[in-house]
Amino acid sequence: MKKEVVVRTLPELEAEAARFMRELVPSDFGATFVPLSGEPGAGKTAFVKAVAHALGIDETVTSPTFVLEKIYQLGSSTSKFKRLVHIDAYRLESGRDLASLGFDELMQDVGNLVMLEWPERVASALPVPAHELAFVVESSGSRTISYG
Repeated sequence: MKKEVVVRTLPELEAEAARFMRELVPSDFGATFVPLSGEPGAGKTAFVKAVAHALGIDETVTSPTFVLEKIYQLGSSTSKFKRLVHIDAYRLESGRDLASLGFDELMQDVGNLVMLEWPERVASALPVPAHELAFVVESSGSRTISYG
């Protein structure tokens, strides 16, 4: 079932990310995989930052555009996940490029929540996602988040 949510402000985006995390059920068969698509500036990284906050990550979460991947350890034993893996595939040319990031190994660990921006760049190497999120900037400046 497809669902759409409109967010107008950063606090609304943060509340939506927190709601998403409360409802997200970890995979029993490997990492929980969530691809995020949308044009530059649509809110993909801001959503991952809000997810990190909802997971209790205290360190500053920034876009991995130039380093490609960032892994954040979750300290709480009450968390659904052990790690948040944030990948930005914008600079990758094909799915084969994910191998250098240890993607296959990351996807095998049920403790990982893998959030990947720009999935269309590496689609050939991606597993079936738990959820697919698409971000669209509206003319009003608000963002529409579509869950598929």
